[in-house]
Amino acid sequence: MFSDVGGLEILTLIVMAIVIFGPDKLPKLIQDTMGFIRKVRSFADSAKEDIRSELGPEFKDFEFEDLHPKTFVRKQLMGGNDDPLGLKDMKDSLDIRSVLDDKPATPVNGRTGSVSFEKAAAPAAASSGPPLQPGERPPFDPDAT
Repeated sequence: MFSDVGGLEILTLIVMAIVIFGPDKLPKLIQDTMGFIRKVRSFADSAKEDIRSELGPEFKDFEFEDLHPKTFVRKQLMGGNDDPLGLKDMKDSLDIRSVLDDKPATPVNGRTGSVSFEKAAAPAAASSGPPLQPGERPPFDPDAT
């Protein structure tokens, strides 16, 4: 939350607090603020424990952080930390550094990342009837359109 606040900003806030509240009221203000934060934390912890106790024993390992959308999707759809879809292998095979260094790509499942631009033979199952004569129109299927 406060990871982007630097040392200079914190020092500025401390100086402003001393100037605004004065050195005699600042310790009392810090104590009151810390007491408020402790009360809010204890309230949140007791609310979490109440929810866990109401859910029952089958939800003992339930964590509220799992409800964050990123964590929920990763855990429920992707199976936690596993890689069931093989996305890691795909990401590793598409390594841009090997292209920039003119090194061959690492093989994935025994195949390299090379592409052939030669025409492949048409599969025999693709044609369902006799070949068309030059200039002949293909048959029209009214149900298909």
